[in-house]
Amino acid sequence: MLESLHLQNVGPAPEMELELAPRLNLITGDNGLGKSFLLDTAWWALTRTWARALVLPARLQGGKPRIAYRYTKSSPGSYSYESAYDRKAERWSVKNSRPAIPGLVLYAQVDGGFSVWDPARNYWKPTDEPDRPNAYLFAPQEVWDGNAHCEGLIRDWASWQRENGEAFALLTEVLRVLSPPGGEPLIPGELRKLTVEDPKRYPTLRMPYGQDVAVTHASAGMRRIIALTYLLIWAWQEHLAAAEVRGDAPAREIIFLVDEIEAHLHPQWQRRIVPAVLGVMDALTGGHRSRVQLLTATHSPLVLASVEPLFDVEKDAWFDLDLEEERVVLRKREFVSRGDVSNWLTSEAFDLKKARSLEAESAIEAALALLRQEDPSWDGVKSADEQLRAAGLPDIDPFWVRWGQFVEERRPVKRGKR
Repeated sequence: MLESLHLQNVGPAPEMELELAPRLNLITGDNGLGKSFLLDTAWWALTRTWARALVLPARLQGGKPRIAYRYTKSSPGSYSYESAYDRKAERWSVKNSRPAIPGLVLYAQVDGGFSVWDPARNYWKPTDEPDRPNAYLFAPQEVWDGNAHCEGLIRDWASWQRENGEAFALLTEVLRVLSPPGGEPLIPGELRKLTVEDPKRYPTLRMPYGQDVAVTHASAGMRRIIALTYLLIWAWQEHLAAAEVRGDAPAREIIFLVDEIEAHLHPQWQRRIVPAVLGVMDALTGGHRSRVQLLTATHSPLVLASVEPLFDVEKDAWFDLDLEEERVVLRKREFVSRGDVSNWLTSEAFDLKKARSLEAESAIEAALALLRQEDPSWDGVKSADEQLRAAGLPDIDPFWVRWGQFVEERRPVKRGKR
């Protein structure tokens, strides 16, 4: 498990430090403050490879750039190292000796790309096999179509379904677990030929309205779930097979990095995805009892609300990035159950003043200013009331109770005719 990550003079802040929890680690913050950067750097610290572009030190920051990290290894104790950046060689230093083994490391990027570092296949790379990669890096389309190291989702799913063995049973179960609660589960349909020219038989999903739809034509949210399902199964099955060939035990630890875990998902799925992924990982490892650590960035208040029932301060942590006086600040925040998604919107995670539209928020601020005045004019009150109604503030909004009484108290009395 990744235990700590300490960055100096690299990234959006002069210094960033994380003391990570052993099970679930949530990272929140506005766009551009460093969530993906932290996941990229965590992947490199664990694998000594870059899943995307090389992370470069900030040119304007003084001091020596460094990345220090610590993680548990297959043997007792922890492995730690402090890497320095060599500007002439344009690379980060690593120990010349073999690194320790952190476990099986998986990284799902928000664009649909996926990376795998397998200790049974990448760590023991022989010198006479130069084509074996230091890690398996899949561009988004390679996840579906495959590359030199993987058949890809379409071919593998079809093969697993024809064999109807353990891999297809796992696929069916994982799809079921990742399906939204209360709705129709994702169920594999029949293999189907799509065009005259294309010889392949494509996997399908059986839709709630009775049709089998090819996975290539599924919605973006379903494709996200399908891709996660496939690559989790592919990575674990290939790891087990390689470990058996080598005569080794399977990895005792799995580290799963996910950028924007809620990407493309309907709210019903957003509030299910983190508990489901943790459950899926336990189901995949089965009797091997491998420990799982999940690091995920999120923009979703539903994701944060969904983990309230399972959050354990001994196993889980929440990190938040903020911009304060033109400076990025990373904090480990206390996780407090808020009971309602709108309360998360106004929390430190998202920093909204109100869980309303911008127009309604502005109208309420103007109305509150009048409420604070000792003797506001009726014209001002009437104008604020019209602004609230134009902003579309619904009749059920609790602000109307207070405001309605205020308006009636200040409404001019109409005198009747004599």
